[in-house]
Amino acid sequence: MRMARVKVEGDGVTAYHCMSRCIQGMDLLDETSREVLRRMIWKVAEFCGIDVITYAIMPNHFHVLLRIPERGEVPDEELLRRYRLLHPKPSPYLPARPEVIAGWLQRDTEEGRVWRARQVALMYDLSAYMKLLKQRFTTWYNGHHQRFGTLWAERFKSVLVEYDRKTLETMAAYIDLNAVRKGLVEDPKDYRFCGYAEAVAGEAAAQRGLRIVCPAGSWRQAMAGYRELLYGTGGGNREHGKPLAREVVKAVMDADGHLPLATLLRCRWRHLSSGAVLGRAGFVDKVRQRITPPKRSSP
Repeated sequence: MRMARVKVEGDGVTAYHCMSRCIQGMDLLDETSREVLRRMIWKVAEFCGIDVITYAIMPNHFHVLLRIPERGEVPDEELLRRYRLLHPKPSPYLPARPEVIAGWLQRDTEEGRVWRARQVALMYDLSAYMKLLKQRFTTWYNGHHQRFGTLWAERFKSVLVEYDRKTLETMAAYIDLNAVRKGLVEDPKDYRFCGYAEAVAGEAAAQRGLRIVCPAGSWRQAMAGYRELLYGTGGGNREHGKPLAREVVKAVMDADGHLPLATLLRCRWRHLSSGAVLGRAGFVDKVRQRITPPKRSSP
């Protein structure tokens, strides 16, 4: 599903939660495939100039929370550096080697201008990122498994997330807890295919991503607060790794009861992965006003 990029005054950047599922919901992503997809998530993000806040790769789908900066000018040297990230070796499918492209750009030839325009169009763009990521992974997957045809059940789903610390933190925790909700692990740090586990393992890129939602204090202090949300340790409550049954949650909510956020994050919320906008009421109203066409006056 394509979600038009919406500019909200004063936000500077936008954030999206994206999700894509394998065809027929089949468990096609084994450990090797998840490792390859994990690496591609980071590499394609660096190419597009997009920040990965966190992600989770499951056997039949993946989630990624992205921070997309405002579109800005990218120097030719940086375009070439990013190009080499995705194309480190010569290929018959490439228009030219990076050395040749560098010559085009230096001489400002027509070939260089066309190449530059194509690369710039891929920068800071959600749809370009997801398309490139899924196409590259499908090409690898089909070759590795000697198959052909589509791998994904749909284009992708996206939720526009308010660039607010609490909203982003909630969405990030929901994504990092995917393996817990699925019953694969009791502790998200033990599931290697999510941003939190990668950050705990010391990976700098994953730590930078979670720093976007936990910017205050040292890394240890920032993660202490995030762990409270993940593990439900705040106030002595501990729902460690055991999701509540759906009927239990429904009964509590129907009775106007309240569940701790850490408990709710262990339940599947449809609007966190299949909605359109997530944020405070004012933000949602502002977005709705921008994407809702004005009513036509009757003749």
